[in-house]
Amino acid sequence: MEEWEKLKSVDIRTINRDGLIDVTRIPEDDSDDVDKEMQMRTFLRNVKNPYCFMVGDVIVKSSFTEGVSLKQRLRELADGI
Repeated sequence: MEEWEKLKSVDIRTINRDGLIDVTRIPEDDSDDVDKEMQMRTFLRNVKNPYCFMVGDVIVKSSFTEGVSLKQRLRELADGI
């Protein structure tokens, strides 16, 4: 849990852009034999920090309203895949 809090608390004003992953460069696995949970695990492993990443040249900082976890949002995202 401590690691997640550390990832969550990064400041986009001071973070080194070179250390962030550009999600547009993460290869997608469109094969039918990979389930949604495995796709999300692969995404999390590749993105390194799901709270702060790049989309092209733009730094994105994710945050969620109180009471909603990243895990819940990722499940909702996976349901849409």
